[in-house]
Amino acid sequence: MNRIIAFRTAMLGAFALALSACGINSVPAAEETAKARWADVEAQFQRRANLIPNLEQIVMSSAEQERQTLNEVIQARASATRPEIKLDGDDLTDASKMQEYQQAQSNLGGALSRLLVSVERYPELRSQENFGRFMTQLEGTENRIAVAIRDYNEAVRDYNTRIRTFPETIGANIIHGAEPLVPYEAVSEGAEVAPELDMRSDGN
Repeated sequence: MNRIIAFRTAMLGAFALALSACGINSVPAAEETAKARWADVEAQFQRRANLIPNLEQIVMSSAEQERQTLNEVIQARASATRPEIKLDGDDLTDASKMQEYQQAQSNLGGALSRLLVSVERYPELRSQENFGRFMTQLEGTENRIAVAIRDYNEAVRDYNTRIRTFPETIGANIIHGAEPLVPYEAVSEGAEVAPELDMRSDGN
């Protein structure tokens, strides 16, 4: 009887090891890590969106052309923060939704860059304490966005590799029905990078 129990225990242990090797635990863990990294990406884009009302108050005192460019930023922000464009963890396998999200964020980044370049021509605006504070916050946010996207894409790469690599692909496709996650790619080169502005009052 003891031999039978020992044999069964050994078989159960071997079965558990086989399941583990097939990704029964590692694949879901990698997926949850990728989803958590995506939440970080969204949080940093939201942080950038939250800064824009501060810029609006600063730029409203400048010329009409800059106010028109500001309106582009406000409209792009409204588009990028629409509830229907938000991605949750279950949407990360949908390439079309990811593309729509990327385009909206790229549009906002581009409009914001154009506005900052245009207001750079105003020494009195650049010298304002609020503008300097905004630029510091924006630069920090853009850096955080870049880091969050890098970490998300690395988590996606790890997950996508696991579900395609033997033996974890067995558990991923048979047990979990796993689908590849979509990485984040900037729609246009430099779209998510804040422009470098000369903040010296003489413009030289």
